[in-house]
Amino acid sequence: MYGDFTLASGKRSDFYCDARLTTLDPQGAVWLGEVAWGLIQEKAAALGVSPVAVGGLTMGADPVALAIGIGSVRAGGPGLQCFSIRKQAKAHGRTKLIEGNFQAGDTVVVVDDTITTGGSTLEAIEKIRAEGGKVAFALVLVDRSEGGLEAIEATGVPVVAIFSRADIDSARGTS
Repeated sequence: MYGDFTLASGKRSDFYCDARLTTLDPQGAVWLGEVAWGLIQEKAAALGVSPVAVGGLTMGADPVALAIGIGSVRAGGPGLQCFSIRKQAKAHGRTKLIEGNFQAGDTVVVVDDTITTGGSTLEAIEKIRAEGGKVAFALVLVDRSEGGLEAIEATGVPVVAIFSRADIDSARGTS
């Protein structure tokens, strides 16, 4: 969408990408799972890593991770496990910060719906590492091309973006 928006980072932008319109749509989720699973396989092979799970900060990453997990099973493999990272650990029950299928020592792919500053993805990376996980790389549906991808890669974590803002602008005819 184009207009005047305040982003999660507090920045103002003329461009807003509501990725949930795709990630929470059944056909969009099927497409995302297939495409992202293929990209994960390519990047993992190039890096020589074998991720066992995908996940990121709730809520943007949740449908992305599940779509990829389902896509990996539909492709005939054993499937990538999925997890979700809370903003804060629960104060009751098992008091977990990372929910789902994650354990210390796992090599994982961090996912998110969009990257602007990279803050959410960087927070997810920090929390995974603090819980004993190894981050192979990050995958995002849309890189808004506002420095976030570069900020993440500056920490040594490669990023795969399915779309960039330039791709979206080009499809709209505003490049």
